[in-house]
Amino acid sequence: MLTRDALEIALDKKLDLVLVSPNAEIPVCKIMNYGKYKFEQAKREKEAKKKQKTFELKEIRITPNIEEHDFGFKCKNARKFLEDGNKVKITVRFRGRELNYVKLGEEVLNDFVKELEDISIVEKKPLLEGKNMFIILAKKAE
Repeated sequence: MLTRDALEIALDKKLDLVLVSPNAEIPVCKIMNYGKYKFEQAKREKEAKKKQKTFELKEIRITPNIEEHDFGFKCKNARKFLEDGNKVKITVRFRGRELNYVKLGEEVLNDFVKELEDISIVEKKPLLEGKNMFIILAKKAE
């Protein structure tokens, strides 16, 4: 169909002539209410955005020589964060000569992983960055 014929039909029906596929060998057009189409598209995008799951990255800071009670308390907080659907970053901070005992910090992080293995998976393995070593835990998929 010729473009001007399609435009006449669209004007008679008080609708818009919309170019659907401009790069095709024969360009494809559609007669529709373009304002209504844009509105419905925006509505669909908004609905899709609502259904997206957002998460935060919560951080828990510890030292390599953490006491048993503090360890339990931090584990309880990490468990709560994971149950809420957030990711947890556990950071071991080394101060002064503690940097000579990196293995101690790694053991503490592995204890965290063992304690929370029923609810979480390790997203990022223990990594030493400057004076900090950290690990990232995420909730297990159900």
